[in-house]
Amino acid sequence: MDPEKTGVGRLYGVGVGPGDPELITLRGHRILSEVPVIFIPQKDERADSFAWSIIADMVDKSKVQGLIFPMSRDRKQLNEHWRKAAAIVWQHLDKGEDCAMVTLGDPLLYGTFIHLLETLRMEHPEVDVEVIPGVSSVTAAAARAVVPLAISDERVAIISGNDNDEAIRKTLESFDTIVFLKPNAMFDRLLGILGEMDLLDRCSYVSRCTTGDEEIVRDIRELKGKKLDYFSLLIVRK
Repeated sequence: MDPEKTGVGRLYGVGVGPGDPELITLRGHRILSEVPVIFIPQKDERADSFAWSIIADMVDKSKVQGLIFPMSRDRKQLNEHWRKAAAIVWQHLDKGEDCAMVTLGDPLLYGTFIHLLETLRMEHPEVDVEVIPGVSSVTAAAARAVVPLAISDERVAIISGNDNDEAIRKTLESFDTIVFLKPNAMFDRLLGILGEMDLLDRCSYVSRCTTGDEEIVRDIRELKGKKLDYFSLLIVRK
């Protein structure tokens, strides 16, 4: 970043990985140390930010601001918050200040950053953006569980844990490895489908990957009826 630069600032989308601060890339670490403003996503003003906990020991807290991205399926409400967040970020960019927004995992894989990016591009087409990729929970969980995601010409699917039964069955039939993200809300239903398809012994459940609270479960029958962590995924390798 050039201190003599004028005009619109650059927005960096920085993936900070799944939880372990040592998994942040060198470029991501450098960008976070150099930008004057860092935005972190929060579900509300009082909520802690998992992304902030990852970078807390490496950046100056005085340059950190929260952006509210509520946990909601109300599209109108979400759009309002995305526009508010974009307006806050643009105030800094328009003054020529470079900014970074941190997201868990990778910014462009189900990342909150995508909503900010699309809103800014719609309202300010001149926005200057660079994305710093991060270690995704998918690849990190596979590494921690030591489960190959794909070999040779195998096919991999990444789907939401909230998908309907028909989509889940079709995906399990069509792909060699399937990763279910955030399956906590419908795990027992998923457990039933996997049992019907004789795939229960082909699963690895990982929660809070690479953190001190990490949990890896090979026999997912043990999880039936339990309240599972929001930051979890399930790998099914046929």
